[in-house]
Amino acid sequence: MAYTSIDDPTLYFNTKLYTGTGATQSITGVGFQPDWIWFKNRTSAQSHAIVDSVRGRKGLQSNATDYEYTLNTGKDFGTFDSDGFTVSTPEQLNSFNFNTGSIVSWNWKAGGTASSNTDGSITSTVSANTTSGFSIVSWTGSGANATIGHGLGAEPKMIFLKIRTGTNNWQVYNKSIGSGNALFLNTTDASSSNTSWQSTDATSSVFYVSGGTAVNGSGQDLIAYCFSEVKGYSKIGSYIGNGSTNGTFVYTGFKPAWVIIKQSSAARDWIMVDNKRNTFNVVNNRLFPNNTDAQNTSVDALDFTSNGFKIRNTNTTVNASGGTYIYMCFASNPFTTSTGIPTTAR
Repeated sequence: MAYTSIDDPTLYFNTKLYTGTGATQSITGVGFQPDWIWFKNRTSAQSHAIVDSVRGRKGLQSNATDYEYTLNTGKDFGTFDSDGFTVSTPEQLNSFNFNTGSIVSWNWKAGGTASSNTDGSITSTVSANTTSGFSIVSWTGSGANATIGHGLGAEPKMIFLKIRTGTNNWQVYNKSIGSGNALFLNTTDASSSNTSWQSTDATSSVFYVSGGTAVNGSGQDLIAYCFSEVKGYSKIGSYIGNGSTNGTFVYTGFKPAWVIIKQSSAARDWIMVDNKRNTFNVVNNRLFPNNTDAQNTSVDALDFTSNGFKIRNTNTTVNASGGTYIYMCFASNPFTTSTGIPTTAR
């Protein structure tokens, strides 16, 4: 019988819903001090907001190419706390704490205080959690082909990378689409050959970037969010759509808590679903990392099962016949715990 090394996934990833007040408030119940938080106001067409403990009180937007912006004292995002975070009066982005807004936050635990990593040809600053397979990596670009240490001790299969000091696209590395190819988190573009990533797969210690401005521009500040697979907790891969309401089943080995999906073979939206905005099947309350749209209930429906997810609609965003889709998924419960306790279906 297969067991997992993480019996309680909520110690490393958790979705937290709250209502914005427009005034400073502490959000608790996350279950840990998060190192990476992704926010979205579900009720309004407003930008996503991303903060992390390595960059501190600085924001990015998944749906835009904008520079990193500094969050003013007492405004927007406040602090990373032991059981959550503090948000303040909205100033730059309403996704943090818009008054009466229904806000979703997705929270990941990395390694806390970052440290220097010399595994690559460029020294990076890394906050890594080798148990959950997640690291936050910061470095200054050299303008030449380089390797960057990520600190995971295992091969990352998904990387979101953004230049902090420039207005270039978010670069996405996914093992399934092959090294030398890329997707862009802020666009609908299909996967294509791209010179940002070198044509070499990431290893257990480093990932490979070119000297392009978007990934390693000379003197530019860059940030990457790196994910490796952990049995029973996270799964990163691809599937082929069949265009049927009896859609593809994707085996993950656990009951999902959060899934991001993108058709890599055609121009489609990215979508994100989770188990807090969708408390029963079918799962169809979705948000889009590449645009500002409010949450909507659509025909992009899937079921969360005890050991994966099942596509339940013909919509091309998730199920074009013959289409290739990449995904990353995190667990709410392992299929079977280390003590042999099985999870149940929804």
